[in-house]
Amino acid sequence: MLRKVVVACIAFAFTSTVAYASSIEFHEGDVGKDIAEIQVKLKEQGYYKSKVDGKFTHEMEESVRKFQKIKNLKPDGIIGEKTYVALIGRSLLWEKQILSSNSSSSRATKIVDTAMKLIGVPYQWGGVTPKGFDCSGFVWYVFDKNAISLPRTADVQYEVGKAVARENLQKGDLVFFTTYAPGASHTGIYLENGNFIQTSSSKGVMVSNLADYYWKGKYLGARRVL
Repeated sequence: MLRKVVVACIAFAFTSTVAYASSIEFHEGDVGKDIAEIQVKLKEQGYYKSKVDGKFTHEMEESVRKFQKIKNLKPDGIIGEKTYVALIGRSLLWEKQILSSNSSSSRATKIVDTAMKLIGVPYQWGGVTPKGFDCSGFVWYVFDKNAISLPRTADVQYEVGKAVARENLQKGDLVFFTTYAPGASHTGIYLENGNFIQTSSSKGVMVSNLADYYWKGKYLGARRVL
């Protein structure tokens, strides 16, 4: 059965902490704040009598069965999508799409913010610090600063993530070019409107555009790692 594929942001009646649901099905034996919220809802409607402790016990399973019977749902004691919607009033699948989109956008913004603060740092072959970067060292550093691990060199960076068509580029995507050697020999981070930030051997970290005369004929492809 499909489990632990959805992340949803939920707030609890008994705490101000925001937590995250981690599956589209909750079973006996599961634990966490997601289970606690379900217990709260069952308790509010009179199906659950024990304390709210975030533990999906056999007693809680029986409470779920009773709720499902009343709601004309399959009485299997499992909190699946239909039972979750009936009990909580919202869809885990819908929340997953919203949270995933917001999360990717937030990470991309942080990536770009980190990169833009480095404009003007000089070029240095093999450089991976703000004292000097080469192209892939710059990309590696920016993502590393945001807790995302990438390979060190452009040719290997070109093998990670998933391919992205040029017309579908998004902020934070990696863009690659064939320059001094065949294949992916130069890389940068896509911004918006055709702009990308990269390390030039002559000017250091700078913003360029895919339509620039030099770059438009050297573009190789893009990868999405966020």
